[in-house]
Amino acid sequence: MSYMKEGMRTSVEAILLVQEHNHPHILLLQIGNTFCKLPGGRLKPGENEIEGLKRKLCSKLAVNSPSFPPNWQVGECVAVWWRPNFETVMYPYCPPHITKPKECKKLFIVHLTEREYFAVPRNLKLLAVPLFELYDNVQRYGPVISTIPQQLSRFQFNMVSS
Repeated sequence: MSYMKEGMRTSVEAILLVQEHNHPHILLLQIGNTFCKLPGGRLKPGENEIEGLKRKLCSKLAVNSPSFPPNWQVGECVAVWWRPNFETVMYPYCPPHITKPKECKKLFIVHLTEREYFAVPRNLKLLAVPLFELYDNVQRYGPVISTIPQQLSRFQFNMVSS
């Protein structure tokens, strides 16, 4: 019903990169024992994508303390996915015969500082998953998350050893 009133849903999600054992990992939120998702969510109608993503990250991961103010550095959009119909399937393109897609999901790189503090909701777990685990693993992570390694392949990572 909200589609009739508000039009296409727009979602924004964060690709939070961390380094572990000199290899890039993506932070995922795990719900229960199986389902994983990127932090983010649905924008309010007319909301700016970057501001909306910062709002979602604050509500999902920020420590509510003046000592640790969140400073989300939202980088570039690396992927756009489309839901042409009221089905669960998303595509990395909008089919040409679809004039009114139902959802557009954008994935942004969010740069983290050397030290970050997260507050994870009680019903979720924060996992650092290596890129090689995500790659071509549609059964476990779904089509959107499993293609993140390909989306990031155009970037050069500088691993910082401490």
